[in-house]
Amino acid sequence: MRNVPYKRIGWTLAGLLIVGLALNLFLQAASLNMNGESALAWMTEHIWIYLVGGLFFFFVLLAVVSVVGNVYMGTLIVVVVGALVGTADYKKLNATGEPLFPWDMMLLRNAKEMGQITKGMISPFYILVALVIIAAVVYLTFKMPKVRIPLVIRAGYVVVSIAAVIGFVQLMGGNHSKLFRAINYQNLFWTQKANYTENGFLFAFAANLKQDLIDEPEGYSESAVTAIARKYSQASNSASSVALAEQPNIMFMMDEAFFDSTRLPTFSFSEDPLSFIHSEEKSTPSGYMLSPEFGGNTANIEFEALTGESMYFLKDGSIPYQEKIVKESSLPSIVSILKARGYQALALHPFDETFYNRNRVYPILGFDRFTSQADLQNAQRITPNGYISDMAAVKEAIQELQSAEKPTFLHLVTMQNHFPFTKGLNGPNTVKVNGVKPERKDELETYVQDTKLTDQALAYLHHAIQSLKRPTIVVFWGDHLPALSADIYTQAGWDVLPKQKHETPLLFMANFDIGKQPIGTLSPAFIGPTVFELTGQQLPPYYKLLVKVKNEIPGLSKNVLTSSDAVLQNLTAEQKSLLDDYRMIEYDLLAGNRYSEPILFPKSMGS
Repeated sequence: MRNVPYKRIGWTLAGLLIVGLALNLFLQAASLNMNGESALAWMTEHIWIYLVGGLFFFFVLLAVVSVVGNVYMGTLIVVVVGALVGTADYKKLNATGEPLFPWDMMLLRNAKEMGQITKGMISPFYILVALVIIAAVVYLTFKMPKVRIPLVIRAGYVVVSIAAVIGFVQLMGGNHSKLFRAINYQNLFWTQKANYTENGFLFAFAANLKQDLIDEPEGYSESAVTAIARKYSQASNSASSVALAEQPNIMFMMDEAFFDSTRLPTFSFSEDPLSFIHSEEKSTPSGYMLSPEFGGNTANIEFEALTGESMYFLKDGSIPYQEKIVKESSLPSIVSILKARGYQALALHPFDETFYNRNRVYPILGFDRFTSQADLQNAQRITPNGYISDMAAVKEAIQELQSAEKPTFLHLVTMQNHFPFTKGLNGPNTVKVNGVKPERKDELETYVQDTKLTDQALAYLHHAIQSLKRPTIVVFWGDHLPALSADIYTQAGWDVLPKQKHETPLLFMANFDIGKQPIGTLSPAFIGPTVFELTGQQLPPYYKLLVKVKNEIPGLSKNVLTSSDAVLQNLTAEQKSLLDDYRMIEYDLLAGNRYSEPILFPKSMGS
């Protein structure tokens, strides 16, 4: 121990602390649109949070350096990982308006598919610069003088560092009000963007590691839940004049990033890209789906539509598929309701089956079979590098319905219109858009071309179901607006229009008469009950609750609340009571003891 270079080790530790502080500042800059000035202002205003965060990264650096045995290489590893995390946070914020959450990391196992999805989001120039910097650092790693630290000291560093990191994470999951007040920290879980902006990336990210999906409502108990469930089980069934000779096929078609771009007021189009939809919506029930998301998180819209549970009650940034449902053995849904009535349930998604844990979630919801791109090796892609087309997905769905020997629920989630909007990816652009900035023209015209292809696929689907022998109803909607460059929406004046930025086309089509009454703006949680009403099926008690909510607040979203004809600014006492009932039941089914399940989802119930 006599030759241990304590002075050099001291300087090394000081250097690691400086790097830790710098890394913490960089991650905060990423949460502030890579604005260095704003990051410095945040640092001075939240100095204790900043220093504690820097100390956290110091211990991470110390642990990695001690394990690797090379100060420069260990530091490089942590810095590169930190740079990637910060870049991902920055890009996600710009694309969807939401920061990076812990459960987003589950998508790392889909690295290949994520690369395809995010292709074009990062400039090749910046990638080249990053590679040059990494190469230079690696070169210097082998040229710089080595700092040799005895193994016993390194082992001590590892133990202390791991204890510090675990302690920090445990601290963030607890309730230490005096300490949190001392460092000016408050977990703003109900508004995650502000949570990251105010508390810093590290504190917000760590707090979300132990964040509950939904808070337990006041007064939750078996007697309270049972009383609510029985109230709605005794409610009358919605009136319907439909009388079908046999149970109808039901098909959901949730189309990736599909919205009506002709609604953007500042642009004009050389032709109507959605000619079929605009014609058909006049003669069939139609309106808009009010998406709880913007630019991403498709699984959350799917969660609402399949379960009837609303994202309105869940914590900001939640993804139930990844945080909760994947851990369950079952969950009541439209799938389980229809299965109890003799249906077969099929899921179709022409992309990787593990995305959002669909391969594990679908069986929990009750699906009999899941067809993914692995099963569609010969499916049409408009270009070799494009996604499987909507037309190919629709044709696969029609084949399934044609070959079905029993009533079928088929849930289709498409991929064709997913980012990136690279010119030529889905063939040549045939629709010209005027009024858009020159630097955004190719991007917008490419997206519009994609939606034109979807419109054609939907026209084909409408024609095809007419020849099916079994009554069949199709519900088509877009899951959320696309992650177009933000200034496209700014130019259109949509930055201050929360309702429009969350509305996508909603269309009901059938091979039997379902009328043509307007649907208005509807949350995805209410699509299932609406289908049951249009087809004359008996509502399960849970759907009676949803219909009550739908009649009062058909658009239920954290972004905006809507009635049948207007945006709701204030809720009545009756509406608040209704939402309290809905919240209590949702908590019970999703995070509670499921006292209400046997009452709201009876196993034997006729059609």
